[in-house]
Amino acid sequence: MASFNPTQIFGDEVTEEKGENARLSAFVGAIAVGDLVKSTLGPKGMDKILQSASTGEILVTNDGATILKSIALDNAAAKVLVNISKVQDDEVGDGTTSVTVLAAELLREAEKLVEKKMHPQTIIEGYRIANNVALKALAKIAVDHSNDKAAFRKDLTAIARTTLSSKVLSQDRGHFAELACDAVLRLKGSTDLSHIQIIKKSGGKLSDSYLDEGLENAKILVANTAMDTDKIKIFGARVKVDATSKLGELERAERDKMKAKVEKIKSHGINCFVNRQLIYNWPEQLFSDAGIVSIEHADFDGVERLALVTGGEIASTFDHPETVKLGHCDLIEEVIIGEDTLIKFSGVAAGQACTIVLRGATEQLLDEAERSLHDALAVLSQTVREPKITLGGGCAEMLMAKAVEQEAPNVAGKKAIAVESFAKALQQLPTILADNAGFDSSDLIARLKKEIYDGKTTSGLDLMTPGGGITDMREKGVVEAYKLKRAVVSSAGEAAQLLLRVDNIIRSAPRKRERM
Repeated sequence: MASFNPTQIFGDEVTEEKGENARLSAFVGAIAVGDLVKSTLGPKGMDKILQSASTGEILVTNDGATILKSIALDNAAAKVLVNISKVQDDEVGDGTTSVTVLAAELLREAEKLVEKKMHPQTIIEGYRIANNVALKALAKIAVDHSNDKAAFRKDLTAIARTTLSSKVLSQDRGHFAELACDAVLRLKGSTDLSHIQIIKKSGGKLSDSYLDEGLENAKILVANTAMDTDKIKIFGARVKVDATSKLGELERAERDKMKAKVEKIKSHGINCFVNRQLIYNWPEQLFSDAGIVSIEHADFDGVERLALVTGGEIASTFDHPETVKLGHCDLIEEVIIGEDTLIKFSGVAAGQACTIVLRGATEQLLDEAERSLHDALAVLSQTVREPKITLGGGCAEMLMAKAVEQEAPNVAGKKAIAVESFAKALQQLPTILADNAGFDSSDLIARLKKEIYDGKTTSGLDLMTPGGGITDMREKGVVEAYKLKRAVVSSAGEAAQLLLRVDNIIRSAPRKRERM
């Protein structure tokens, strides 16, 4: 009897995982990523050192998105979680660890239900119901103080303090919260953080950092033009003369050409010329004789920014002065920070620009301080745009979990069990906060749950007192942006539902290049 050979439809190097195996692979990968970053969550979270295998470069961070995008992952489901943390970072700027951990916890709960033979589509339907209930409960507890300027400023400072409490800047969070608020309020509602320049200078300590109105790096420009045509610089050019007088004529012609260019620039009626390229001695002398300050050799970062903050445009031709928009500022002076001399432009036309100068002991510390401050600035700028706030310390998660649990009895069939599982996943976030602080999470969460169920809607975890406790989050000033929390819950819910739909993982080898 002939043996039966099943038709092979995939190539030799293609592997396929089906059904339960594929789902298990998705669960394991996602849960592993959640476990990797969950120790960094909250005010007592720890940092991770990431070292590049090729360059040996070291990164010390507790930022979820930075950790996940810096490591190479092979698991497809793990990459989905990396993507949601990246989107959270791009959209809101903070909550990157929370969104990853919540998605992983939702899948951990789903794995238990799949083991009990519940169909993934039933779990998805339950999760979708629970997600909507949680978001409605979150919207209900959100408050908006944007009509009261003083109260809104207080909210913004509290949000910045809460965001920074889990970062390297936590010890000086009061100082940096004020810096971040001052910087963001100058933006007047814009979310364009390019107006806020961060200069990192090693030396001093973190608390020596300060905000300055319109400080710019010395290498900046409002023009991008060659000011060295007194040199013949065409690559490979050769000039042959039969007398030294002819050489003198050539040099004179070049000098006259440069003088004509300087005259055109002077005709703009300026008293400061900032150029991207070098300014040679001859044109510099001509500017000096005319009482015009010239600054040369600006870097590319400064190009757009100086034009932006001074209200000018970058010019490269000077034949039509009437069409060139000039920049304006009140004062230009040299300042020394650390070992560097910088040029300070004060009273710039665009009043929303400012610079934060960060000081610190090491490059790694300054890099992490910049990431932390950027998170706070991003969240604050989003909050100014959408001013609703909610409470931190596990309060919002517990209130959402309560709403979801109370909805479960109203859901028909097995979906109700999935709804309850969603509530359990939400409760895991405050549990992890307590675990990371070294407290008895079972006791703390039980006490917090009782307070929330007793109607105390502002209760949350106090992780700063020895042994931990439950306290009023509004009084403590533990405030978070509503937009951040909403993005965490909706993104984590959607990612979990996406991965639950998986029943097949096909890995194909890259196509080999055919040799001619």
